[in-house]
Amino acid sequence: MPDTSHLIDAIRDLLLDCGLFDQLPPAEVLTAAGYFSLNRIAEGSTIFREGDAGTFMCILASGAVSIRKTNVNGEELEVANLRRGRAFGEMAVLDGERRSASCVAISDSQLLTLGKDALDKMLQENPRTAAQMIRAIAVGMSKRLRMADGQLVNQL
Repeated sequence: MPDTSHLIDAIRDLLLDCGLFDQLPPAEVLTAAGYFSLNRIAEGSTIFREGDAGTFMCILASGAVSIRKTNVNGEELEVANLRRGRAFGEMAVLDGERRSASCVAISDSQLLTLGKDALDKMLQENPRTAAQMIRAIAVGMSKRLRMADGQLVNQL
């Protein structure tokens, strides 16, 4: 069996660099790293489509992605352009609903992915780490929602 400790260390470093898990102790981030995988995505590749089952979430380690929604006329519109350190796809993983948007790589990218099955496994094997990860993800989502609320109010 190949030595995976170097990969886990690299994933830990990427998790620490993204800023989402700054409040977690380094040992917890190292534990969580064992549940993530690292994937390379080519520019132009669709990562997931609006309406798909939410089986994984991502953290952008490098590159850029476009988040897109389909309007009432069937046109796909970009609603966000995400760069290094941003998490996406987490809503569907946490709430079990279908994807609320599509995601396309707009440059060659490297993604840290956490599958719903891996999150469930982490909850069983390391519930403290999983709870801290979920809390950090929820705080990140809450910050984005507050920003969106502020933008909506400014448009009224």
